[in-house]
Amino acid sequence: MPVMTKPFLALTAKDLMNGDLVAIPRAMGMPAAARRLSQMHVSGAPVVDEQGRCVGVLSSGDFVACCAANRTSCAKHRAEANRGPCTFPDCVGSEWQMVQATESVEGLVRDRMTPDPVMVRPETPIARLAQMMVDAHVHRLIIVDAQNRPLGIVSTTDIVAAVARASADE
Repeated sequence: MPVMTKPFLALTAKDLMNGDLVAIPRAMGMPAAARRLSQMHVSGAPVVDEQGRCVGVLSSGDFVACCAANRTSCAKHRAEANRGPCTFPDCVGSEWQMVQATESVEGLVRDRMTPDPVMVRPETPIARLAQMMVDAHVHRLIIVDAQNRPLGIVSTTDIVAAVARASADE
């Protein structure tokens, strides 16, 4: 993240966003999506349609919910593979365990994603970003262009880092 020369409250989504974006196609299978998120070391990513427009978000929480919903098939699969019983949340308990989701999570991203993600434009100020996260109870906002194509993500960590930088600058 570049050093900010702007005053803290003048920072925008464009200043804070991580543009090194991992996007997940909505037609992708859940095991492949779990591998992609795990390989990229991220806990969530925008889901895009065939035109590249953001239509949802997939996060580690969607895998936990999916594992709980598939508990019976997970237990059967683990027993067949001599892995012992499935003990939720052992299937997927945190983002670093996400690769294990390939053992138990079935279906397509479009069926498991969170639809209607909170999307903002690059010029949205930091105070508005923080308020949107609080109001929507989310940890990431998808930064999109005029066609709703993802440009980047601002996470709660990005906002906390900006606060820390501003504090250090004082």
